[in-house]
Amino acid sequence: MVAITETSPTQLANAIRALAMDAVQQANSGHPGAPMGMADIAVALWKRHLKHNPSDPQWTDRDRFVLSNGHGSMLLYALLHLTGYALPIEQLRNFRQMHSQTPGHPEVGVTPGVETTTGPLGQGISNAVGMALAEKLLAAEFNRPGHAIVDHHTYTFLGDGCLMEGISHEACALAGAWKLNKLIALYDDNGISIDGKVAPWFVDDTALRFAAYGWNVVGPVDGHDIDAVDAAITEARKSTDKPTLVICKTAIGKGSPNRAGTAKAHGEPLGAEEIALTRESIGWDAEPFVIPEDICAAWDCRVAGAAAQAAWEDRYSAYVLEFPELAVAFERRMAGDLPDNFAEIAVTAVADAHEKGETVASRKASQIALEHFTAALPELLGGSADLTGSNLTNTKSTPALRIAADGAVVKTEAGQIGRHINYGVREFGMAAIMNGVALHGGFIPYGGTFLTFSDYSRNAIRMAALMKTRVIHVFTHDSIGLGEDGPTHQSVEHAASLRLIPNLDVWRPADTAETAVAWTMALANRHRPSALLLSRQNLAYAPKSDADVITKGAYILSEPRDIGLNKKAKAVIIATGSEVQLALQAQKALAEAKIAVRVVSMPSTTVFDRQDVKYKKDVLPKDLPRIAVEAGVTDFWWKYRCDAVIGLDTFGESAPAPVLFKHFGFTVENIVATVRKVLSK
Repeated sequence: MVAITETSPTQLANAIRALAMDAVQQANSGHPGAPMGMADIAVALWKRHLKHNPSDPQWTDRDRFVLSNGHGSMLLYALLHLTGYALPIEQLRNFRQMHSQTPGHPEVGVTPGVETTTGPLGQGISNAVGMALAEKLLAAEFNRPGHAIVDHHTYTFLGDGCLMEGISHEACALAGAWKLNKLIALYDDNGISIDGKVAPWFVDDTALRFAAYGWNVVGPVDGHDIDAVDAAITEARKSTDKPTLVICKTAIGKGSPNRAGTAKAHGEPLGAEEIALTRESIGWDAEPFVIPEDICAAWDCRVAGAAAQAAWEDRYSAYVLEFPELAVAFERRMAGDLPDNFAEIAVTAVADAHEKGETVASRKASQIALEHFTAALPELLGGSADLTGSNLTNTKSTPALRIAADGAVVKTEAGQIGRHINYGVREFGMAAIMNGVALHGGFIPYGGTFLTFSDYSRNAIRMAALMKTRVIHVFTHDSIGLGEDGPTHQSVEHAASLRLIPNLDVWRPADTAETAVAWTMALANRHRPSALLLSRQNLAYAPKSDADVITKGAYILSEPRDIGLNKKAKAVIIATGSEVQLALQAQKALAEAKIAVRVVSMPSTTVFDRQDVKYKKDVLPKDLPRIAVEAGVTDFWWKYRCDAVIGLDTFGESAPAPVLFKHFGFTVENIVATVRKVLSK
């Protein structure tokens, strides 16, 4: 038995160990090793440095904490419970059970105090980079001499797995380039993963790697020496121009006599016998899920947290008096609210597109809409993964982000911060960083790349959908229409694939008006990410009497009577994006043969699917045959009970776009022939 003072820092850590091994044992699944191994690091950070108020998890100027190695979720749940968040012990008893607040991996919006959903390794540290970037930019925009209302750190715990994932290279390199000195990462260097000791397959010199990125590197330090970790964090907090990596040498499963330091501690319960031995080893006499009162009192951070928040509120009150307009803007943006005149801004953008009726590529239509929105919404933070000139994500109101040698955000002559980010060739990192920016608050991030490269960033897109964050992905070069670059760059399955992600709104607009509406909807929907799929080639504006109906995701674009044919439609042609103009041309060709068809433009299948049954039946009557036309895989369209689908179930070719469209059957003649064939049955 180890003799320890009951309220010593080590016993605070042992409370985490006990809760972690008990919860995993009760659930009969989970990962006890990381929480037990990182418990001492957690004490150093959460008791001596982390600025937070358990009674108000959404306090604006709180430090952000991210558990990047999210499989160790019981570490975070134990900390939240012990420090006083609204996470009662019953929830820890229900670890990994249906509808509990303690799911297998941390989920934002489910558990108070959880800042982001983690589990896919490497994304947590990348989200943390986004949070730290948001803090830096907000501070540059809103702080004034003597009034630092934005002044907090972002801390993240991460393990070997996070550092093995390629996304960590993308995001951490950017953190160094942006000189995010308020970002502090604590690396749990235990040398163990599921397959065992990582030495045979993870031979990176992590310290040199991060130094090369432009980070401070502290350590290695003994991750079980709370004072040493405390000192390392103190040193990290002194940085003015670099993020910091603190390397903490630990033993996974610390405290377990037979499992510590082995892969057996990583992802399975310790077992009743080993838990009993561990209790004896660490001097923990309490029953499962019972924390002695003195240790509970020592862990409770509510009084200190309330005091920290009260001090900030006093400073903020002074700021409000001196800078009332800035304060109003700051509060609106941190709340995630759009300006009161957003509807007017949106109407202007859509009306402008509707009235001008320009023939431009939808990527250009996107930039035209963005000119309206970025001028009026300072919270829009754009970017591109080294394709700005192709994605057209930059506008007159969004100068490029620049960071000075001393770490300061460079401002324009007008005093504005840069709002367009050059992410470099880092699609996955960009997407995950945008998630972190959105989660932090104060900005609405959007970023561009080619649609085919959405594969690189797909899991971060999925995480945005899971977390219900307002992140906007601008995907240009959306089909074989990009032409000569060939099948490596020509999207075929991507639109259908993205539409399968729950809670992600996917838009493939056909003209300037639909593109402006897509942007309006993406900005207005604060609980959904959006993907805008945009063309390289020019698209003709399609006249329409009511642009508002576009917001329903699909609408009747043209009836036979609209082109002078006084007959009731006998079929419906459904099309998206660049294929809408082909559908309209085919409608006219069929009309010459007295064959009446309706053309339905469906810029967003995901939005259309949420409409009521009556509207969907009005647009797509059951008694009319349906022919879908989209330059992508056909499988997706059978869900709409189509009688025929003109699509692309093979990869593209390298050739000019007009040649490709003809070769693959995206012609007026083929649509006409297909409609005739369907009607002849």
